[in-house]
Amino acid sequence: MTAHRNFKLRVRARAAKTGESYTAALRHFRPTPTGEDMPEETTLRLAIVQTAMRHDPTSTAELRAGGAEIRDFLRQAAAAGARLVHFTEGAICFPSKRVMSELGPDEVGPSDWTRAQWPVLQSELDQIAGLAAELGIWAVIPSVHQLPEGRPHNSMYVVSDQGKVVTRYNERTLSTTKLTWMYTPGTEPVTFDVDGFRFGLALGLDVLFPELFTEYDQLGADGVLVSYATNRVSRHEHVAVQARGCAVNNTCWISFAVPANPDGGLASGVVDPRGEWVAQAPANGSPAIAVAEVHHSDVTQAGREFRRRTRERVGS
Repeated sequence: MTAHRNFKLRVRARAAKTGESYTAALRHFRPTPTGEDMPEETTLRLAIVQTAMRHDPTSTAELRAGGAEIRDFLRQAAAAGARLVHFTEGAICFPSKRVMSELGPDEVGPSDWTRAQWPVLQSELDQIAGLAAELGIWAVIPSVHQLPEGRPHNSMYVVSDQGKVVTRYNERTLSTTKLTWMYTPGTEPVTFDVDGFRFGLALGLDVLFPELFTEYDQLGADGVLVSYATNRVSRHEHVAVQARGCAVNNTCWISFAVPANPDGGLASGVVDPRGEWVAQAPANGSPAIAVAEVHHSDVTQAGREFRRRTRERVGS
């Protein structure tokens, strides 16, 4: 108990000296979680957003509207005291296979990405990054990522509170349509750290593959930010069940961001390490934001360590 109290006093002393928050000062003493309990003050306020769906990246008006909506939600998240904001797949635009088809719209074929308004998309992303710096908030923004040659990636940009893109994740488990006609798949997991918390990233159908979440557990992630969308008009409640299962199976937080779609049967929300929703946006499919407090104290380290050791033994 004395060592634990002394540790907390050291963190508070640094915070008082530098003007940092407690969690920011904590990073200098313990940049990643260990097997022991973290101080109870270690929390992070996370905002989860569901935005309207737009499907035409050849439309300047649609791209501008998508960027404006994201910036509006960034302001709302900052006003709510959020440190990190997580957006859905296709938050600016979720390109339709029929809109992009060189044979379309009546027939699906290879996507003609030369018609996309890339300069407009980049302009919107730059404005979003600039606002994140102005507000001092982190943001995870899925977007199409143009490559020098070939098809683009379906990606998630991580923008720091300094307005810098610090990393990018590219969707790995592409659907048949995405792989055949639209995108280049990614190949690697990606993590990033904010105020002593480590997050992994998952996009699209990644949520249906538990092994990807086990991989993030092995990389020391406290949670995974999952962005999911579909152009199909059908119910997808089973996807939320998958997300909750990934939280329980890896004793981690799951942030589950989906579009505002009244017909999809889904709502954006945050799942705790026990598989319970701790915050959700309205289920009526309206654009909205929800806020949750993510705690290290709610991550059962003993259970995580047992699971990791057992997986290593079984897999060896």
